[in-house]
Amino acid sequence: MHRIHLPIAILIVAAPSAVAFAQDTARAPAADPVAQLVTRLDLERYKATIKGLTQFGDRRQGTARNRAAVDWIEQQLRSYGCSDVSRLTYDYQVPPARAPGERPDSAPRPARDTTRGAGGSRYRGIRARTGVNNDSLRQPDAALRKLNAEPSTSGERQEVYCTKVGATHPEEMYIIGAHMDGIGWGEAANDDGSGTAIVLELARIFSSADVQTERSIRFALWNNEETGLNGARAYVAQRQQLQGKEDPAGSGRYPEPKWLGMIQHDMMLFDHGMPRADGSLSPEQRPEADVNIEFQASAKFAEGAQRLAWVFQQANEKYATDYPASVGAHMTNTDSGPFQDLVAAISLRENERGAQIGAGWDPNWHQPTDRYTTYSDKDFRLGLNAAQTTLAGVAQLAGATIK
Repeated sequence: MHRIHLPIAILIVAAPSAVAFAQDTARAPAADPVAQLVTRLDLERYKATIKGLTQFGDRRQGTARNRAAVDWIEQQLRSYGCSDVSRLTYDYQVPPARAPGERPDSAPRPARDTTRGAGGSRYRGIRARTGVNNDSLRQPDAALRKLNAEPSTSGERQEVYCTKVGATHPEEMYIIGAHMDGIGWGEAANDDGSGTAIVLELARIFSSADVQTERSIRFALWNNEETGLNGARAYVAQRQQLQGKEDPAGSGRYPEPKWLGMIQHDMMLFDHGMPRADGSLSPEQRPEADVNIEFQASAKFAEGAQRLAWVFQQANEKYATDYPASVGAHMTNTDSGPFQDLVAAISLRENERGAQIGAGWDPNWHQPTDRYTTYSDKDFRLGLNAAQTTLAGVAQLAGATIK
């Protein structure tokens, strides 16, 4: 922290009005660049970005609609002026069809203790059924059924990322991520249009010409999350060994800066509370809704991830406008997983992944109802508060200033 030392007394020989002006100027605190950046987030713009993603239906990987969404995301990043807009290419082979009720295109999963959530957290209270909708006829909108009708095919996959290059430490970076693919015969508005829109909006703000950061920030939109985090795994496999290497030598350019932290966003809108006894939920966002910041206690970098999580909780406390944040130790089943043993990694969510989402706290998860029109401004505002939290946390960590 830089301290500004002022002289104990300043002798001013001037008219009283000039003296008063000088005293007021000396007392005025310097403008907080983080607060200024947070004000550049706008609810209507956040909603419009989610709406833009829903034009491609559920964006299921291995389809034309998914590839069109990747193109659209790249166009948005280029329009923001984000530097080094790139695509990572990998191959994905669709496994044989699974039994009814299993996640599509994914490998069989071992049986687990149903009294505990996927991340190790214990289920509490009332549970509602969860699962993936694979029945097209449960989508009443004929146009959306048609848009989502093409099945996944094996072959090449791509995902887009871009970078805000640090002014003084371009060789170090924080990764901000979300997955752009979805399933369930809806529009994947919440899972994960809501997280993708956060990454896009933060890319827009940090890429502004008047914003400078000491360290680099990468904005990554993963593909193939719904098949087992394959897009994030491909990124780690291809780029982990490139970290911190200057290329070409002496250029000051680092195609893959050293990872300082990874921040994932996955389902940001819906916190209506525990299911009722009949399995239904309140139609309104609960007043005590919060942003769940999770790290994985069993990860190799758990200590650093926990510190990172608390930085974000404190950023929420200072800069978020409506909803608080809580910290939990059971991060699981999202694209921060492939990073958790390599760098401090956290995820932001609407609910606890294991004990709450896994217990049916979001009835739209992987369902035809995951559509833009399902959610109210109170829901969208929870996502906006997650965006405020990440923007403020990363702005502080990366040393953001406004020219």
